[in-house]
Amino acid sequence: MAQATGRLDWSAKDALARLARVLRPYRVVVAKPGLDGHDRGAKVVARALRDAGFEVIYTGLHQTVEQIVETVLQEDADALGVSLLSGAHLTLVPRLVDALAAQGLGHVLIVVGGIIPEHDIDALLGLGVGRVFTPGSSLTEITSWLEAQLDERERTGAGQGG
Repeated sequence: MAQATGRLDWSAKDALARLARVLRPYRVVVAKPGLDGHDRGAKVVARALRDAGFEVIYTGLHQTVEQIVETVLQEDADALGVSLLSGAHLTLVPRLVDALAAQGLGHVLIVVGGIIPEHDIDALLGLGVGRVFTPGSSLTEITSWLEAQLDERERTGAGQGG
């Protein structure tokens, strides 16, 4: 039992954080921008996130940058997962980053997944993408990383919009 020191021990803090997640789960928009017509991977990740306790909003195929940003805004999303298999990541991601910032959503954590050449990953990270997941990433790795990042942002206030 924790002593009455005015401070919570780590296990109590952990329990409160988990309770907060039950009361208001992290919201993640999973988006498929552009002309890419393959969404099996995005749906698998969306389901894994849902099963891990996230609230997931899947946009469906062929979304424009503007439609994705509007969904992030309307859903008050904490994170945006962008699935790209078409090779348009260096065109679409900068447009998404700029459009999110223009709407006051620069605080939203952006995660990219899909067929991304290794030599393009640093460019995406340089744009402000939090992480790039490529084929072979496990669902546990994705969900655990995202939860840890959003927990940290919540603790520090770094993910707060304004």
